[in-house]
Amino acid sequence: MVKYFNAALVLAAGLSGAVARSLSGAAHSAAFIGGSRAFGGRTSVAMQAANKKLPIMADEEVMSQKSHGTSDEPVMKNLKWGCDYDTADRICNFNRHYAEFAGYWTTTEFLKEVDRNGPTTYYDSVTGVPLFTAPVGRSMDDYLKESMSHGWPSFRDEEVNWDYVRCLSNGECISTTGTHLGHNLPDGNGNRYCINLVSVAGEPKEAN
Repeated sequence: MVKYFNAALVLAAGLSGAVARSLSGAAHSAAFIGGSRAFGGRTSVAMQAANKKLPIMADEEVMSQKSHGTSDEPVMKNLKWGCDYDTADRICNFNRHYAEFAGYWTTTEFLKEVDRNGPTTYYDSVTGVPLFTAPVGRSMDDYLKESMSHGWPSFRDEEVNWDYVRCLSNGECISTTGTHLGHNLPDGNGNRYCINLVSVAGEPKEAN
């Protein structure tokens, strides 16, 4: 039986353990970034405007019903790290509040296969576009330590590809085509995007 975590509960005060710690800095203001930023070897279109406030927000319309839930198509079959197809399709396309269970990503092949010597790019499990690259501005050990502490892969502003990632007013983190990714749960260090591994386990678009 597949277990799901109600991500809406993460937003409630008074939770214990790692979830509560993740909320400790929820009032921290978002960082500002000026100018353009290089991402994955190219300039991010979304960051060409100076002094862009992060996260970049979207309207609820992005998550409107389409031909396959909130997306135009199912998740791809060849997901990385042995991520479960049914779990991925449900979370990405037919879900707004639930997440893979805390620590799910550590039960996959991710920790065995991830590059420990350089950044890894994480692709949308539906469309194959690049959504995150990590680590950026920190070590792989720091990235993994933070992710393990909170239960989900956790990204910072500079690790997000703002060409394809948006947030809604309730903190939900989504792709520009309607894939549910996770939630932004700021802490004392700024925005922290807690993302389902099954949502970013796609192969690059050109490889499909």
